[in-house]
Amino acid sequence: MELYPFLKSLVDMDRSAVVICDLEHKIIYMNPAAEKNYAKWGGGDLVGKKLTDCHNALSRQKIEKVTDWFLKSSENNRIYTFHNAKENKDVYMVALRNESKELIGYYEKHEYRNAETEVFYKGIEEV
Repeated sequence: MELYPFLKSLVDMDRSAVVICDLEHKIIYMNPAAEKNYAKWGGGDLVGKKLTDCHNALSRQKIEKVTDWFLKSSENNRIYTFHNAKENKDVYMVALRNESKELIGYYEKHEYRNAETEVFYKGIEEV
């Protein structure tokens, strides 16, 4: 069984924006939440463009430093980068590695801190 469709679905079903970049900082994939979240900057049309072109000089420098840190050790895989108080979320950069633990890219992970408001098991009669 091929793993790819499962992994793509995992990313696509995430309600948080997921932007995946290669080591040249080219955006290679955006999930639907990211396309919606970044619509005013081009949404899905950002795929194929450099992430660093979408940021100011200080942010570009930070992205480069994190990428260098990821390259230093296969143990360096996640770093806390920002807290967005308005949306009550923490933001991380996460390394993407192949089976040999070589760095192949990275993505930004958003973790919201608000309690879920959806009803437990909504739509299922009795659980």
